[in-house]
Amino acid sequence: MGQRKGRRVVLFPLPLQGHINPMLELANILHSKGFSITLIHTNFNSPNPSNYPHFTFHSIPDGLSETEASTNDLVSLLLLLNIKCAEPFRECLAKLVSDASEEPIACLISDAIFHFTQAVADSLKLPRVVLRTGGASSFVVFAAFPLLLERGYLPIQDSRLEELVIELPPLKLKDLPPKKSVVYVSFGSIAALSEAEFLEIAWGLANSEQPFLWVVRPGSVHGSEWLEPLPRGFLEDLGGRGHIVKWAPQQEVLGHLAVGAFWTHNGWNSTLESVCEGVPMICMPCFSDQKVNARYVSHVWKVGVQLENGVLERGEIERSIRKLMKEKEGEEIRCRVSKLKEKAINCLKHGGSSCKSLDSLVSHIFSLESFAFCTESQSQCQ
Repeated sequence: MGQRKGRRVVLFPLPLQGHINPMLELANILHSKGFSITLIHTNFNSPNPSNYPHFTFHSIPDGLSETEASTNDLVSLLLLLNIKCAEPFRECLAKLVSDASEEPIACLISDAIFHFTQAVADSLKLPRVVLRTGGASSFVVFAAFPLLLERGYLPIQDSRLEELVIELPPLKLKDLPPKKSVVYVSFGSIAALSEAEFLEIAWGLANSEQPFLWVVRPGSVHGSEWLEPLPRGFLEDLGGRGHIVKWAPQQEVLGHLAVGAFWTHNGWNSTLESVCEGVPMICMPCFSDQKVNARYVSHVWKVGVQLENGVLERGEIERSIRKLMKEKEGEEIRCRVSKLKEKAINCLKHGGSSCKSLDSLVSHIFSLESFAFCTESQSQCQ
């Protein structure tokens, strides 16, 4: 075995065997080239460290319940892992970076599906390399999503499943990946629900037959600590199609390819985040500016639908979700929000209106500082 180069590589595999094995093979190769290897892994489906005595292993909690870990809904599982592993991974990697007794870290190599690792690496000023464990042909399909959307292949309609994708032979529409199928539900940090409203939301989501990720803050349901009002076995009966969490990194969730709709209270932060990620909204405003925001989303910009009754009812909830996720009107809304996303991005670019406003603010602050300096100088002269 060659001499260590005095540099470490940290690797973070997705905890599925088809992803763990290639990552470990890569780790072996890098070790043979002289690098020290540190592997961060989840408790879920963790590798056996005794099989790799030449590596250093660090386990992080994944927060998955037994039901979540055994789900057959792969998209929901991957979405949950990206949510629940973010903070434990950040803490673990930060400790490794700050450990002066260890060799410096050359780079982080993470599975491409762990998209949150880019922000973590950036915050710690670490180079990041991603490992894609799929074939080049499937990667081409993912990369072609904008073209497929432009040509009308997406969203896929059941009546067209056997249709050939002319631009990607020999694929049929039914061969294209499991995109924008999940409903993300979050009502902010203040809004509270009655037990009856909570149950109507739960049954509306379940009856819609769409996968969902629902953020329920502890104490946000009157008279309950968390999920006590749910019928026994409610989540288990959904077969992994529904997941409820106490918190989620909202921008990362909205930026995930699996998310197709955001059921929101329409606080301005949430509304902007949804627009900037191109995600249509189901609007349920509670108070303050939320009602104005919701009306603009649904009736002016027309990038969402609004629950109008004032009383939450499972049938209306189910219809609103299906309208957005399955029907023609939902396709039109999705197209409009994509265009609005482009406008928002352009505002932030150099020369865009938001960029210019920020530059103007900076100049104004500098002018105030200069004025204060001149005033102080004059005072001293007197």
